[in-house]
Amino acid sequence: MNFFTLSAFMVFFSIGAEETCTKITENLHYSCMGRNLSYIPLSIPSSVQKLDFSFNVLKFLQKTVFPVLSFLQLLDLSRCYIKGIENDAFYNVQNLTTLILTGNPITHIGPGCFNFLRNIQRLMLVDVGLTSLQLHMNNLTKLQELKVGTNNIQFMTLPSFMSTFKDFSLLDLHANNISIIKKNHTIVLREMSRNITLILSRNPLLHIEPGAFKEMYLRELDIRSSFVSVAVQKVGLEALCGLYVKRLIFGKFWDDYRIYLPDTDFLDGLCSIYFQEVYYFMKDTPNQQVNIFRCMINATNVSVTGVLIPNGAVMPFHEIKELNLISSRLDILPGKQISHLHTLEKLVITHNIKVLGAESLVDIPKLQYIDLSSNQMTWYFGCCPNLLNGTPQIRYLNLSLNSHVSLSERGFEGLDSLEILDFHHTRVAGMGYHSYLSNLKYLRYLDVSYSSITFCNIYCFYGLSSLNVLKIAGNNFQSDVSRYIFNNLTSLEHLDMSFCRIVELHPSSFKDLQRLQLLNLSGNKLMILDFLAYSNLNKLTSVYVAKNSITSIPLNVLQKLPTNLSVFDLSSNPIDCSCSQTDLILWIIENQKVLKEPNDIICTMLSPNSDFRAIDFDIDSCVHNKRITIILLLCFLTVIVILSIIVYRFQFYLKYCCILLRGYRSARQQECSYDAFVIFSSYDEVWVMNELVENLQNGFPPIQLCLHMRDFQAGKSIASNIIDEGIMGSHKFIVVVSQHFIDSAWCRFEFELAQSWFVMERNANIIIIILEDVEEKKLKKVIDLHKHLKKNTYLKWSRETLSSMRFWIRLRKAVIAGKQKYCI
Repeated sequence: MNFFTLSAFMVFFSIGAEETCTKITENLHYSCMGRNLSYIPLSIPSSVQKLDFSFNVLKFLQKTVFPVLSFLQLLDLSRCYIKGIENDAFYNVQNLTTLILTGNPITHIGPGCFNFLRNIQRLMLVDVGLTSLQLHMNNLTKLQELKVGTNNIQFMTLPSFMSTFKDFSLLDLHANNISIIKKNHTIVLREMSRNITLILSRNPLLHIEPGAFKEMYLRELDIRSSFVSVAVQKVGLEALCGLYVKRLIFGKFWDDYRIYLPDTDFLDGLCSIYFQEVYYFMKDTPNQQVNIFRCMINATNVSVTGVLIPNGAVMPFHEIKELNLISSRLDILPGKQISHLHTLEKLVITHNIKVLGAESLVDIPKLQYIDLSSNQMTWYFGCCPNLLNGTPQIRYLNLSLNSHVSLSERGFEGLDSLEILDFHHTRVAGMGYHSYLSNLKYLRYLDVSYSSITFCNIYCFYGLSSLNVLKIAGNNFQSDVSRYIFNNLTSLEHLDMSFCRIVELHPSSFKDLQRLQLLNLSGNKLMILDFLAYSNLNKLTSVYVAKNSITSIPLNVLQKLPTNLSVFDLSSNPIDCSCSQTDLILWIIENQKVLKEPNDIICTMLSPNSDFRAIDFDIDSCVHNKRITIILLLCFLTVIVILSIIVYRFQFYLKYCCILLRGYRSARQQECSYDAFVIFSSYDEVWVMNELVENLQNGFPPIQLCLHMRDFQAGKSIASNIIDEGIMGSHKFIVVVSQHFIDSAWCRFEFELAQSWFVMERNANIIIIILEDVEEKKLKKVIDLHKHLKKNTYLKWSRETLSSMRFWIRLRKAVIAGKQKYCI
């Protein structure tokens, strides 16, 4: 290879590589992920701040690998097959704050490889084969996070110099091979800041030396699935005596093995640990009833997931502010145990299998947040004052994703402070008939979507003067209730009425919603949007009317749409794309930035299954036709108009006759260039190329076929190509009949030319191939095709082996017959 060829190859390769990276933010953020690159492309500007180079091939990091990227702050080199990092490898990227080396099979780390990363804050060496934390990181004094999970580290001993790292806040050692923790392993951690998160989850801990964590202050300790047995966990928790931690996370991951809990005191070790928040994840049931909360009484935040909590379990919390009982297999909401917790502010009891009842919550004066969702709860007695009669400060109430809730005649009496109320996907009995919400003057958010409600009372939302968001999707309206039900909701900004089977909306339905910004009416049966033109919705920015029955929108409605409209979803509607709707089509074309899915606005002018997009409609042709029509009407009156319509209607066939006569008068002894001209739809091109061409043209003897996409001359009109190359240049015609053929205007045109040629010249043979069955009434759409099939023998394609062989023998014989004759 000479120098010029080599240079050209390198330039070509360089250009190709530069195009492989994706620009996320101009000059600042680029992604080259998964491009099989072995170097940083030249197209990456020196000003880049974030570079994702993961899933490429670098193998060895040296000083020459990186160009000078002085502003680069984040570099992701995950899964790049890096085996070694040489000294000064990051010399040209000295200002990095985040370096990700996850998933590289690193076998060599040079002692000076991190020398120039003095600004690094986050270093991720996850799954790189590390066996020790004794890394050469002396210069990384600004390091905040060190993630070395999924390695083979056996001891959590940090280098002594890290005690000077004042900003250090996270050490992630999950899924390593740490089995023993001694006092001398935690010396450096003890000397560090009190704001450190330590993650030891999924380590096979066998022994923790008592006092190893004594007087250590941590922000968070995660030891989920970190003990090899329950007995080891019990002793391990006791060995954490003297630890001060703000958030303690322990228990099992959901994908971990199920263990047997033989003792009632397996959590007693928690009593010697000082913590504020505790998160206990388990999926096991103790052999005997045990009070899992006994050592959590001083916690402010308690979260228990997947633990069977027996009825009557004692909850003697002193300073509790938040209590989460998730997937706890409760059969009744434990109101008696939770009552009288004077400090409780947030209560979450969710994802239980089947809650059969509920006890009242009494004397919880500070409770503001209650989430009882996803409990499959069936609540036939009145809700909600009976349940919450001792919680006057409730602001958030979530009863969604339950089975059934009945509202009492008292409605929400005594819950005047409610701001958020959520019933979505819960059958709510009674709400559509009464004004249960009238006392909730501070309610800002109400969701009763898919709650099997039929709104019959126009005063259902009476009194909700502060309501900002209302979601009532998937419900029903009786008669014209929707015209009045939103009266006085003057603060409403978000209204979701999707999938409510709404056929028509009165213009006055939204007259009081002057602050409305989002209106969702998708999935209804609306045909007109006139209410948008006459409603006082000046602040509306988002309108969703997808999946309705809208065929047209008058110009006066389009002109009165809010000027600050930023999202208008008109997709999946049967838009009428015709010259009578040019105003709408033009508006769609000019406002594609506002339209949510402009490519999904499909025209139905040809058929209900048409995939012709509205934005592809030719407006100019409509304007031109209108002008011609007006001139003809003024000049030639009725007779001229009729003649013009006739000429316009049959102009295609007049042109067709002229083309036919021109071809017939051409040279009569022209030799055929092709044995057969194949008339087919472009949708059947795969069959033509893979079957017809392969068996005829590539067979023996070869039969020359004329195919429009291959043999028509470029720059020549399609009609002329059909006459010169197809009709006059071929001895016979092969017509491939399918549904696509019937629907194609060009296919019908080509067949009619061939049929006319057959009438004029008796030796012009037409061979019909039925590629797929077509209804008889559709065959009649093509002039004389139905009659031709009745009077002449045709071939029918079949994939069956024996039938296919007979098909090709008969077709080859029909084409070869009379092959030496000349074209007329």
